[in-house]
Amino acid sequence: MSAGAAGAGLVAVGLEVGAKRVFASALDWPGWSRGGRTEGAAVAALAAAGDRYRLVAALAGLDLPFPDLEVVERVAGNASTDFGVPGVVLASDGRGLSAEEARRQGALVSAAWARLADVVARAPAVLRKGPRGGGRDRDAIVAHVLGAEESYAGRLDIRPRELPDEGGEPGEALRRAMLAVLEAPSSGEPFKEKGWPSRYAARRIAWHALDHAWEIEDRSEESGA
Repeated sequence: MSAGAAGAGLVAVGLEVGAKRVFASALDWPGWSRGGRTEGAAVAALAAAGDRYRLVAALAGLDLPFPDLEVVERVAGNASTDFGVPGVVLASDGRGLSAEEARRQGALVSAAWARLADVVARAPAVLRKGPRGGGRDRDAIVAHVLGAEESYAGRLDIRPRELPDEGGEPGEALRRAMLAVLEAPSSGEPFKEKGWPSRYAARRIAWHALDHAWEIEDRSEESGA
C-alpha cells in the first residue's frame, strides 16, 4: 500500500518508532497525533483521542466519523520522538497538496488554534501540578506555544521579525502568515533547505496546540475548576 493510502472507510496512520516512545499520527487529520511506549499503546491513545479531535474537525466544518485506524507507514524515531515530540518527517508527508486539500489542511490548523483559545478562555490561571509538583500554569503554556510557533515559522521560510506589526493578539500576525503558507497548494517539497514540507508542518503545529489544549483541559478538571 502506498504511503498515506488506507483501505475504504479507514483512517491512514503513520508510526514514528523511537527507542523509548512511539507516535501515531492520522496522516490526513493534522494534529491528531498521540504517543505511547509501544506501537499498540500509541495507536490506542490515538483512537482514544478521537472524540476530542472530532470537536476540532467540527470547528473546521468537517465530519470525523467513528473511524477504524490502519497503520500504513512506519519510520524510525529519533531523540525528539523519545522526548515526546512527533519529530520525524514521514514519506507520506512528501505528497503534494491540491488546492482543495490545502484549504482543508488550513481549516484544521485554524481549528486547532481555535480549540486551544477556547480551552484557555475557560481554564483557571493556576492549574493542578503534576505528581512531582511540575507543570506550567495556563499563561505560561500559552507563551510556550507562541514561542514554539516562532521557531516553526522559520521552517516554513517565514521570518517573524519581518512581519508587519498590525496589532491584534500576540502571535496573530505570525499565525496569519503561517496559515497563508499551509493553505496554499504544495508540491510536497520542504519550503527551504532543512525546512518542513507542508503536511508535516501542519501536523506538528496543530499537534502542539492541541497537546497543550488537552493538557490544560485535563489539569483544569483535576483541579475542580
